[in-house]
Amino acid sequence: MLLINVDVYTETSIIKQGYIQINGTKIGAIGAVSDLDLSTYHDKVLDGAGLKAIPGFIDGHIHGANGADVMDATPEALATMAQALPREGTTSFLATTITQSEENIDQALINVNQFQDSPKGAELLGVHLEGPFIEKNKAGAQPKEHVKKPSIELFSKWQELSGNQIKTVTLAPEKDDGYALITYLLNQGINVSVAHTDAGIGVMKDVVRLGVNQVTHLCNAMTGVHHRDIGVVGAALLLEELKGEVIIDGIHVSPEMVQLIYKNMGASRLMLITDSIRAKGLAPGTYDLGGQEVAVDDYKATLPDGTLAGSVLKMIDGVKNLCTFTDATLQDCIYMASMNPAKQLKVDDRKGSLTVGKDADLLLVDGELNIAHTFCRGEMAYCRGGEFA
Repeated sequence: MLLINVDVYTETSIIKQGYIQINGTKIGAIGAVSDLDLSTYHDKVLDGAGLKAIPGFIDGHIHGANGADVMDATPEALATMAQALPREGTTSFLATTITQSEENIDQALINVNQFQDSPKGAELLGVHLEGPFIEKNKAGAQPKEHVKKPSIELFSKWQELSGNQIKTVTLAPEKDDGYALITYLLNQGINVSVAHTDAGIGVMKDVVRLGVNQVTHLCNAMTGVHHRDIGVVGAALLLEELKGEVIIDGIHVSPEMVQLIYKNMGASRLMLITDSIRAKGLAPGTYDLGGQEVAVDDYKATLPDGTLAGSVLKMIDGVKNLCTFTDATLQDCIYMASMNPAKQLKVDDRKGSLTVGKDADLLLVDGELNIAHTFCRGEMAYCRGGEFA
């Protein structure tokens, strides 16, 4: 397939009136249309005049969408998510668990291990294990009755059940005696992220020295900034080693706080996520999250006591919000929604940017960032208005 007359956003530049050649699942060539002899091409040609080609998004924290949830532990649930996500520009994701019974987490991980990716859907890159090794006082929408002490033995069992698919673990570092589990995870090359925690700046400095370099859904379910202890939020702003997930729906983090975070951390240290639940893409109503009743309107999801319970945010809307709340450029957004998560998950050798030889995961968007087409590993997974001839 050949895409022509698009502005191509590469890692280092923007090619105006460019082209992208897709060979199978990979990007075969990129350049200026003026350098092409179109008469020699017999492949399918898509004229994207007026559109921009940008990398597909990577959602490193998503529980569900379109009526499906990772904790459903069925192949149909993961397939539903994978097929729905290209509509919002997501071309790969981490299936994110929630604090639940050991048996329920077992089943969710076995299901991920056995799941077969669809060529026309977002690629499942692995698992984000959110909980159960957290602080009950900062549980948020994580069911407190299933919180557990950090355990190398339990994690090792889960990693085996997942087929070594657990890539990120969110935990409360102060609950980990001697930082034993954290040290084990880091030695295994697993991404350790801090949240649902009462940790102060002292603990954060300790674990950063060990190699921890991520904060989950920054500002939510963690200690905020205080003038005597700047907490996890202050640590993220201050310590350059830390990267932060951010839910930019205007609810989880106010627009003004997004501005403050962006000014202090910049495009190189932020990763856009949705933290979305099964209600995303569905009508307002009452839904389930980890066995809990969640009320959902057009904008947010809450437990009966008003606690935020994930989101119904779409990735493309997070990007649009970021552009509205800050002075971030589209190049900045690409780093935060594509390149940074690819680097964090160690898949930047094949994802995260439009580069020859990488997976053909890309979006064609208009000037208002509305998605016209989404390609997942070379296959058109979404086309606004239907397929083209």
